[in-house]
Amino acid sequence: MKTYDLIVIGGGAGGLTVASGAASLGATVALIEKNSELGGDCLHYGCVPSKAFIAAAKEVHQAQRAAEQFGFELNGKPDFSTAMKRVKDAIAHIQVHDSKERFTKLGVSIYHGEGTFKDKHHVVINNREIIKGKKIVIATGSRPNVPPIEGLKEVKFLTNESIFDLKNKPDRLLVIGGGPIGLEMAQSFARFGSEVTVAEAGPTIFGREDEDMIPIIKKELEKEISILYNAMTKKVEANAKGEKVVTIKQNNELKTYTFDEIIVSAGRKNNIEKLGLENIGVDVDKGAIVVNDYLQTSISNIYAIGDINGNFPFTHAAGMEGKVVVRNAVFGIKGKVNYDHTPWVTYTDPEVYHLGLTEQDAKDKYGEEFRTYKVAMNDVDRFIADRNNVGLLKVITKKNGHILGAHAVGKNASDWMQEIVMAKTNGLKIGSISNVIHPYPTHAAIVQQTADLYWREKLFNGSIPTITKKYIKWFR
Repeated sequence: MKTYDLIVIGGGAGGLTVASGAASLGATVALIEKNSELGGDCLHYGCVPSKAFIAAAKEVHQAQRAAEQFGFELNGKPDFSTAMKRVKDAIAHIQVHDSKERFTKLGVSIYHGEGTFKDKHHVVINNREIIKGKKIVIATGSRPNVPPIEGLKEVKFLTNESIFDLKNKPDRLLVIGGGPIGLEMAQSFARFGSEVTVAEAGPTIFGREDEDMIPIIKKELEKEISILYNAMTKKVEANAKGEKVVTIKQNNELKTYTFDEIIVSAGRKNNIEKLGLENIGVDVDKGAIVVNDYLQTSISNIYAIGDINGNFPFTHAAGMEGKVVVRNAVFGIKGKVNYDHTPWVTYTDPEVYHLGLTEQDAKDKYGEEFRTYKVAMNDVDRFIADRNNVGLLKVITKKNGHILGAHAVGKNASDWMQEIVMAKTNGLKIGSISNVIHPYPTHAAIVQQTADLYWREKLFNGSIPTITKKYIKWFR
């Protein structure tokens, strides 16, 4: 039996961060991955392929807009297979960074198969080989949740794990679920010419975002896709033509629709069933492994990171958690996980960016003891020049200027919002960004203009103008 300092179960973003970090620092590491390649959901089915597809759809959309605005004609239809090839190429290119060879060279022992706990130090691989680990990290991620809709499992449907195997664009597409993945895919398919309907069970989309962001992104998306709110998909069946006949209940009324393809985007389900957690007594709550601030489970030598712990289900958060675990599990230097400065982005067009508290969160926590600063895209010269000026930036601070949250809807918000993340992470006040020189004209100028509002409020309201007026009069 082989013994390791650290066993990592799951070769996705979080697991690879732990394995590479621990091995690079001299620990003996075993990595167990059920698939033939490393990289996890993000590389093969999520972040990477979806962004490649979104980029292709955006190019098609921009070409169509240019033809409309500049009065020339486009001939033919966009080649859907070209977009799918781009997706595969992107995966293959990035796979090199997550290759088995790279991790083997780092000294990581790679095992392919399912890992199941025998006890708190021993893991059985594929019911055959047993390995021992002083510390063990669970990073098995999640998979698409398939809701119990009548007839759904009897017809062919798509999830994020099968979308990118499509050969042809569907003419009529239903997306069940109006979450980030569903909306990103819905808009992209619409840009390739699909007639897209989103069935969202709730009364709105982007329910976790700041209230000022929701109307903006809803209006933009509804220009391209049809969204049914308070819509429950009740039944799915195939007709003689192979089409999907779907019954949807909306506002107590049943309606029947016909589609060529269905994408199920109704949340995620954690991959915990085959771990044998019941064998060792690891606490689980609502399908997620319970962890403390150090990412330890109820058994102290076992850690859980990424989607599996239910805290912050994003790839970049899993990577951050992986770094915390390397520090805690390998060196025993206690470090707590902190999500206060961890943003997320929904990559629709325009993008939706979220950092920290929303205004409602701030009201609940601080009452009226906070400030908000807002700048619209149509007040920023670069967005105006680009003729892409739909959107808003909103920063929420304490009264002293320390940043509580920042939210945006706008073109490429995932890029220019990072300046605020940097400031918040380092405890800087929003006003500090006002002093940073930004080239003119840039999209990031919106961040500086928002910071300028802080100084405008400080300097031009209250007693300061009265004092400076007297000083200037005396000085002259």
